[in-house]
Amino acid sequence: MIYIALLRGINVGGKNKVDMKLLKTTFEHVGMNDVVTYINTGNIIFRSNTHDKTELSRTLEEAILADFALAIKVVVRSYADIQTVIQALPDSWANNDVMKSDVLFLWDEIDNESVMDKLALRQDIDRVKYVPGAILWSIDRENANKSGMKKIISLTIYQHMSIRNVNTTRKIFELMQAY
Repeated sequence: MIYIALLRGINVGGKNKVDMKLLKTTFEHVGMNDVVTYINTGNIIFRSNTHDKTELSRTLEEAILADFALAIKVVVRSYADIQTVIQALPDSWANNDVMKSDVLFLWDEIDNESVMDKLALRQDIDRVKYVPGAILWSIDRENANKSGMKKIISLTIYQHMSIRNVNTTRKIFELMQAY
């Protein structure tokens, strides 16, 4: 099966620096095949015969801890999971000068539509959708400072997600399709 591992909080703001070539080697050493990294923020596409995403996450987290001495959370999603996100993502949503659009990939323990109730949304400006495994969010850049989502960093659920902009998410899916 084809998977994407989304690492939380590496190579951001000069913290938790991880060389992608070394990370690729770490994945290969624990049995992942056809490993490809995309950009420097922890997006690793790979093949595995293991079908248990929780087991894959645990294996990868342990390998990263052993090789880099970093306790990094890893969200693993299958090709089908990412395809579901892409299909739910409105084509008009972009990450550009006019619009900010993100995909908030959820840890399994908070992956439920009820997570939406914990968000401080402004219905008049925040556009948000739940899809299994993720929250899709978009806002016009001119309203970004008014968004209720700017408070997400202070919420407990923030520690249980890994965020990618829609451009990165679409590119990940494109790379997964090429497998």
